[in-house]
Amino acid sequence: MENKPKTTHRIKDKPEEERPRERIARLGSSALNRTELLAILLRTGIMGENALELADHLLAEFGGLQGLHRADFKELSQVRGVGPAKAAQLKAALELGYRMNLEEKGEKPRIGSPEDVVSLVQQPMSALAQEELWVMALDTRNRVLHTQQLYTGSLNHSTVRIAEIFEVAMRCRAAGVIVIHNHPSGDPSPSPEDVQLTRALREAGELLDLKLLDHIIIGGNDFVSMKQKKLGFE
Repeated sequence: MENKPKTTHRIKDKPEEERPRERIARLGSSALNRTELLAILLRTGIMGENALELADHLLAEFGGLQGLHRADFKELSQVRGVGPAKAAQLKAALELGYRMNLEEKGEKPRIGSPEDVVSLVQQPMSALAQEELWVMALDTRNRVLHTQQLYTGSLNHSTVRIAEIFEVAMRCRAAGVIVIHNHPSGDPSPSPEDVQLTRALREAGELLDLKLLDHIIIGGNDFVSMKQKKLGFE
């Protein structure tokens, strides 16, 4: 039997009232499901798969919107039909949604303990497939001014530039910083390199009059506060 070529159902072949762009213009974004919203960001599909089908494929492959948000940029851009440009659009849109959610919580979070830091970062950091280092800049009342991902990959004293960490704080006119990084293994136990990095950050902060308030390691559902353990803060 002769194989029939696969029929591509293009979005523009759909009735106008069923097309995502026309629906969002007519009904508003809340009327669209997540597949339709992703399809608008993707704009185009690939041979044999329109933008809606590609959006469905991405949601299934990465485990929904949270999975797409956590996905590594390189991994996402290598998916057939995505590429760097679409990956950048998707990551930017998902990050904006994440930041809007933080803004809607009202006043800037105030940090009074390591648990306060962990409540803000544990969910996204515990799901990361590789090590990342984040910098949290605080004002004189210990309110969070800004949190920034700064390094990805294996972290140690030789690969982390101390000046870059404190540059984040200086741009925000912060009074102090908290450094956070994750252990993808799930074990937050500090390594000798973690202690060495903490000590170097504390000493540099004293010179710059920017206090290192803590260095927190996230591992799965657990964490370690280097300040509480007096590691690098001797």
